[in-house]
Amino acid sequence: MARLFGTDGVRGLANKDLTADLALRLAQATAVVLGKGRSAEARRAAGRRPVAVLARDPRVSGEFLSAAVAAGLASSGIDVLDAGVLPTPAAAFLIQDIGADFGVMISASHNPAPDNGIKIFARGGSKLPDVVEERIESYLERDILMPTGGDVGRIRRFADAEDRYVVHLLASLERQRLDGIHVVLDCANGAASGVSPETFRDAGAQVTVIGNEPDGMNINEGVGSTHLDGLSRTVRELGADVGIAHDGDADRCLAVDADGNVVDGDQIMAILAVSMKRRGVLAFDTLVATVMSNLGLKIAMAENGIGMVETRVGDRYVLGAMSEGKYSLGGEQSGHVVMSRYATTGDGILTGLHILAEMARTGRSLADLASVMTVYPQILVNVRGVDRSALESDTVLAEAVRAVEAELGDTGRVLLRPSGTEPLVRVMVEAADQTTADAHAHALAAIVRERLAV
Repeated sequence: MARLFGTDGVRGLANKDLTADLALRLAQATAVVLGKGRSAEARRAAGRRPVAVLARDPRVSGEFLSAAVAAGLASSGIDVLDAGVLPTPAAAFLIQDIGADFGVMISASHNPAPDNGIKIFARGGSKLPDVVEERIESYLERDILMPTGGDVGRIRRFADAEDRYVVHLLASLERQRLDGIHVVLDCANGAASGVSPETFRDAGAQVTVIGNEPDGMNINEGVGSTHLDGLSRTVRELGADVGIAHDGDADRCLAVDADGNVVDGDQIMAILAVSMKRRGVLAFDTLVATVMSNLGLKIAMAENGIGMVETRVGDRYVLGAMSEGKYSLGGEQSGHVVMSRYATTGDGILTGLHILAEMARTGRSLADLASVMTVYPQILVNVRGVDRSALESDTVLAEAVRAVEAELGDTGRVLLRPSGTEPLVRVMVEAADQTTADAHAHALAAIVRERLAV
């Protein structure tokens, strides 16, 4: 059987790939594996049942999938606290906040409405390691827990879930107010539609909101962090100071400045890293980012005395490196930014609040803050229909890459990455100007196509 879990949980077309039956069985398997932890056994010894937090984004399919997950958990002897529609980072926080044994988030993040997904978090709100996901998969076809009578789980509404999360977000600002800043929030018609505007207003900002009318089918549709044109236009039209865009489950944050220019995840990390170092809260004066982060970020960090740890692409690898090295800031160009002092995963609302906090603290505009980093032109070419496994062993290709790297020197870089799932190689070139980057990227792509053709 092909591996069910992908890089971010189980995801697919709802009611076709991801069915109610699969959601039920996955919940039952999760109950077997995660219901055996030390905290769960301690609850049982005290005459109580293990507890799980459940939340979802507003996709229409989330209604039947959350019902199936709740049924699967409760039928396996797990008490379920249903938080309803809340961001993914809210679910992760609540697991930690109440000491739940694990949690489940139903969302397909930035994907279109027909898709959905199931993300499982361990005790403490952390993502599951591969080995635990594999163990859960192995129980899909094995015996499940079947308690009876008073041993079955109860399903209850998590009544104060949103209030707990908002209080947590505001506390992270440590009394820094956002008064005088006009922000436009794009909530992607997603999970942040209620909680994000409330939080920014409570912090003192003047708030205008777009993309906050979810109907179950319009999530990410022309709005949110993958469609920034509307946010840029609204910021310019209203003369606002800044725009913040979330994705469907609000674990991402991208921004636009007062002129409507996009400030991506790399620039956001640069702003936060410099601020945190200045205030003495950047652990080991180090930022964790992926190999796909812009060269300009690396240069900016070096200029500000900040080290960088680079990981494979994927927030789970960023999180892993942060946990191992006890670092306090990391993320991806896409806007997944992790501030481990306050969160166990990327949190778009938290990130947005701290961008505005730095604007308020310094009195500087977002454009001025973002100028700490020069964004190098970055060209990415996907070469399909090639033997990705031969990438590392082809000497002609390796020599071509060395020649380009020698020509670029310190003003650029080359990265060739095989896809993990497709016969595809990604060719990325950065250079000081767009023309040079584009020419080298397409020239290397042609060599990849010729040398690795299948």
